[in-house]
Amino acid sequence: MKRSTKIISLFLVIMIVLTGLVACGGKEPANEQEPPVEDPQDEVVDEEETDGFPLEIEDAFGNKVTLEKAPERIISLAPSHTEILFALGLGEKIVGVTSFCDYPEEALEVEKIGDFSGMNFEKIIELEPDLIVNYGELNEDDSKVYSEAGIPVLCYMPESIDEVLETITQIALATGAVEEGESLTKSMVEKRDEIVNKVKDTEKVRVFYEIWHEPLQAAGAGSFVDGLIELANGDNVARDAEGMYPNYDMEQLIENDPEVYLTSIDVPEKTAESIAARPGYDEITAIKNGEIYLLDGNIMSRPGPRIIEALELIAKTIHPEVFE
Repeated sequence: MKRSTKIISLFLVIMIVLTGLVACGGKEPANEQEPPVEDPQDEVVDEEETDGFPLEIEDAFGNKVTLEKAPERIISLAPSHTEILFALGLGEKIVGVTSFCDYPEEALEVEKIGDFSGMNFEKIIELEPDLIVNYGELNEDDSKVYSEAGIPVLCYMPESIDEVLETITQIALATGAVEEGESLTKSMVEKRDEIVNKVKDTEKVRVFYEIWHEPLQAAGAGSFVDGLIELANGDNVARDAEGMYPNYDMEQLIENDPEVYLTSIDVPEKTAESIAARPGYDEITAIKNGEIYLLDGNIMSRPGPRIIEALELIAKTIHPEVFE
């Protein structure tokens, strides 16, 4: 564009000079040629004007990161973020994931760099990532390691479908996969709305979602499972407890008397029968009626693209009649 501006400026100068000559009685130069007009098709558009980079982006915790170009070597430090990256079509750019990242199957082939108990920083730096996507806020020590290595880190911890959609949008922006992000979130919203519309006229069902057994821990108010239960037109009986994942005593459970008891398979020995056999559980309506359901733990615990599958699992479990 600068070249075109210079040509136009030169043309104007020549015209002014020629006008002055004519006004003074001078003759117009012979064989005068007009300045060449640049063909718009010959203009070279700066790549930086079309791909969105350099880009300054702010993560969920207010940390601002500048990315000079679209990342080519990405490390994910959480299963949910790994699923997001693959869903955006970025599988070939993922060079490191945690040992818990097992979906999709392609994630199993990616280099493992640690787990939630600790990261192999030497391996991470050796892989030379140009972007790390972390779950939750970085602690001071980890932040220092990445900062000294010059590795940009974006942190997200979504707790609802809306926050998952926003996280996907932000990661798509940071990785240059904006169109893929828009397509993914659009399909998720459409599926969510379809499920919600199916159950909106049903009668609310009292639901309890067990996170852990010893001690008994529930999905409380503000947790993303609580949000899914609400969208599925269920009444989460653990909303009366403090915190997103509160300890829950038997007296509360019996008093609130859930009609459906949900949990996930976290240990092989957990079954509907083993839950029903727990002391005091025979007083609960859900147990009396055999309404105990063990759902896929990975789907239910990961706030990523499959959160819509989690919503559908809950909705089909507590309102099966509208999905027949």
